[in-house]
Amino acid sequence: MKRPGALTVGAVYGAALLLSLAGFGATLWYGVAEPGNALAFGILIALGELARWGAPRNPGAPPVIEELRGREPAPLGAAGALAYALLGTDAGTATTHGVLQIVAVVVAGGLVGIVPHLARGRGPRADHLARRVLTVTFAALCFQPLYNSGAVVEHLGKGPSYAVFLLLLLVLTALCDAVLAAVVLRARTGYPYGPLLHDELRALLGIGSAVCATGAVMAIGVAAAGLWALPVLAVPLLLTQVSFRRYAAVRTVNRQTIASLARATEIAGYTSPGHAHRVAALSAAVGRELRLSGAELSVLEYAALMHDIGQLSLVDPVEGGATALLPAEEQRRIALLGGAVVRRTGVPAAVAVVVERQADPYRDQPLPARIVRVVNAYDDLAGDGPGAALGALERLRLGSARDFHPDVVEGLARVLARGGVTGVTPAVAG
Repeated sequence: MKRPGALTVGAVYGAALLLSLAGFGATLWYGVAEPGNALAFGILIALGELARWGAPRNPGAPPVIEELRGREPAPLGAAGALAYALLGTDAGTATTHGVLQIVAVVVAGGLVGIVPHLARGRGPRADHLARRVLTVTFAALCFQPLYNSGAVVEHLGKGPSYAVFLLLLLVLTALCDAVLAAVVLRARTGYPYGPLLHDELRALLGIGSAVCATGAVMAIGVAAAGLWALPVLAVPLLLTQVSFRRYAAVRTVNRQTIASLARATEIAGYTSPGHAHRVAALSAAVGRELRLSGAELSVLEYAALMHDIGQLSLVDPVEGGATALLPAEEQRRIALLGGAVVRRTGVPAAVAVVVERQADPYRDQPLPARIVRVVNAYDDLAGDGPGAALGALERLRLGSARDFHPDVVEGLARVLARGGVTGVTPAVAG
């Protein structure tokens, strides 16, 4: 039996595929209206996909950071698709392309732009293209019938009222995309829907607003000046996109450096193999369970990766790397030493704060530090086998009145009851 998440993603893909087939079928049957416009916007969308930002996915990076990075990896392509959906006239001449041709051009341009990435083995997931098909169809359905019937011009004219109409339509389209993105991510990860939607809505204030604004300006520019407006209006967003690719490459190197640093304690024999990455993965899942935002999860995962770096200061390694079994003062000393190291790595100061405070009394800790404390103790105590994992969870529950925050322990129990995460032994939560 398929998981509900797989069914949800399948439904999104299925709807996008049906719309794509309908678009290609109608376009082949009736022919292409205004082929110049279709070609120009198709090329623009393909260029946007070719220049999609972000470095290749990094298997060594924390899972949530990988899952949330690059919410809109091809903003120029998205802006071009939105502009074509909102195009009513070309240099003052009314256009006759319909909703289905818009879908066909968007899909064709997107596929052409993705092919080179697939050839290099860096093919992206189809999530973004499926969402784009659905959201562009929504925008086109809202705009094209009203505009082609003359209702928009008759009631709103071409002045400020028309601009307000486009703004409202863009807001609705952006909300539609945010809801779809959160639904797909919820299905893939099992994280709570509320924080995911909150993160997507926050992202709209950044690149989302730029995409919407550029799409609207492109549509208005082509309506007034013709297709020559497209390259002029596309260049700024394209340059921004290329610049961000370089920035993303630097970020990728930084993530790889931190992942390597996190393994230093394992290589030196201070902690068990894979301990840092297990704690990071499980901490992220618990953080999602407790409704942390995307930015808070990034801090949490980096802190979880480097939570044991202070052990390198020890003359004699702790047996099994189990710092949870050390006296409280020794745990605090290791945590403070670890925080001092983390502050030299260039990560946000909030990461060092979490590392430094993971050994404080839980009532005085920020939530990310409470999570690292609980998950680290669980991994130290779990050992091998479901029996040991269940025993570790019970020990955490018994210590929740003194050493561990009860809400975090119960959040961990819920995550483990659902099967945990890859590389972490699940336990049955009673």
